Amino acid sequence: QAIQAINGYTNMTAEEFTNMVFQKIDVNNDGELTLEEFITGVEKDEDLMEMISKSFDLSNVLKAIQNG
Repeated sequence: QAIQAINGYTNMTAEEFTNMVFQKIDVNNDGELTLEEFITGVEKDEDLMEMISKSFDLSNVLKAIQNG
């Protein structure tokens, strides 16, 4: 949540984000994501790839730390 806030990406809660990821890429619907499912799913979904890339981009976090 903190990383999302620093990066300005707060369109959904962490829970909503997690649910959306599972809906899109839990292909066998077992409620668990293997690393393979995650990687394959993200590679196939441009919007999800962009969203995850922004969420995990730590450059703004580093800037915030450096600027106090």
